Amino acid sequence: MSLALDPAAQALLFTEARTANTFTDEPVTEEQVQAIYDLVKYGPTAFNQSPLRVVLVRSEEGRARLVPHMAEGNRPKTSTAPLVALLVADNEFHEELPALMPHFPQAKDALFSERPVRERSAALNASLQAAYFIIGVRAAGLAAGPMTGYDAAGIEKEFLDGDHSLLMVVNIGKPGEDAWFPRLPRLAYDEVVTTV
Repeated sequence: MSLALDPAAQALLFTEARTANTFTDEPVTEEQVQAIYDLVKYGPTAFNQSPLRVVLVRSEEGRARLVPHMAEGNRPKTSTAPLVALLVADNEFHEELPALMPHFPQAKDALFSERPVRERSAALNASLQAAYFIIGVRAAGLAAGPMTGYDAAGIEKEFLDGDHSLLMVVNIGKPGEDAWFPRLPRLAYDEVVTTV
């Protein structure tokens, strides 16, 4: 059975998409970021909780605060990417639930009154949204360089409050020279999927 998504879109979003390691200096505009968000906000989350928050690092001052917290091998990429996004889970997402679930406003207190429950749910659902965000960056014709090599506690102290948890750092822009490492192998269908 073939996919409904045409081959060019499959290539743009999946088969030819790669993690970029270098970028041109072409800026990523606010309009591009808004278009990405306006597309990916429709991706599903449990109870429509939508806990992803995005901190955009554009300024030299912001980058100077961020780069020292990156793993040494990631510093050049983050220093030169036109835009860097901190993808963050809002552990107080439940405050928005009455508006996001008008048919079940009591979900805020009935299901998410305890902080550990919210943290687990926020981490899972914001991670789903982070994946949507990366696909949205690709849909905008840009390259994404998601990374988890950093001092999370340092970045959280520098940029966030105690109600938000860092999930990943994503460099965004047009791919530069030698942007791609060789494609690594993937597991085969029968190595991943089990039918019972």
